Amino acid sequence: MAEKGSVEDFLAAAVDAAKRAGEVIRSGFYETKNVEHKGQVDLVTETDKKCEELIFDFLKLQFPDHKFIGEETTAAFGTTELTDEPTWIVDPLDGTTNFVHGFPFVCVSIGLTIGRIPTVGVVYNPIMDELFTAIRGKGAFLNGKPIKTSSQNELVKSLLATEIGTKRDKSTVDASTNRVNSLLFKVRSLRMSGSCALNLCGIACGRLDLFYELGFGGPWDVAAGAVIVTEAGGLVFDPSGKEFDITSQRIAASNPLVKDAFIEALQKSE
Repeated sequence: MAEKGSVEDFLAAAVDAAKRAGEVIRSGFYETKNVEHKGQVDLVTETDKKCEELIFDFLKLQFPDHKFIGEETTAAFGTTELTDEPTWIVDPLDGTTNFVHGFPFVCVSIGLTIGRIPTVGVVYNPIMDELFTAIRGKGAFLNGKPIKTSSQNELVKSLLATEIGTKRDKSTVDASTNRVNSLLFKVRSLRMSGSCALNLCGIACGRLDLFYELGFGGPWDVAAGAVIVTEAGGLVFDPSGKEFDITSQRIAASNPLVKDAFIEALQKSE
């Protein structure tokens, strides 16, 4: 592995890149946005593109032999296969729709996989100034303070987060709303806040107890959040209960105490 130093060096570089991109997001947040459509309701702004360029340029300078996968470059040039090489997986602005509407649940998500395993994760919300960080095997932190998942052990007292996604065909919308309808009878309440990465961080710091999402954009939505959750003592898995696959566009997360009951509820909601 052609690396410049250690995983700590990788984390420090990712934090630096996230803070730089965060400044661009913060300044753009209060201005009029130039919005383009990737789909019927899937949006992209100049800020998304500018931030991805900034992050990649910064990290490539330091780690020229590493691979890079980004949401906007993938949209423009097609899918890049995830290999065992050290690979930076970046969502330059997760929560673009929130950004466009001035809803402050937006973030930069920067993950590093080594051997296809999420190893370093940084998620930064520049509007709320919350920086979530983790290195595999070394714990998870919010603004430098250790975080851990909730100790909730009852589904009926759990706060669930999900997202409805960007597809608007009838079968997808019906499946999503039927699933939500079923789960609402089994949990305390439901949140849809518009950012997969921040939902995962919500699990990691105990604000949320349960999270699932099907059909999200790609590995850039989960690469950082997955390591942050696991390092906070949480579990990341496929909603079916199988092992999590970073390339599958399917994810669920919870604390260990409610996982089995959550999987059962998800299976019954299908």
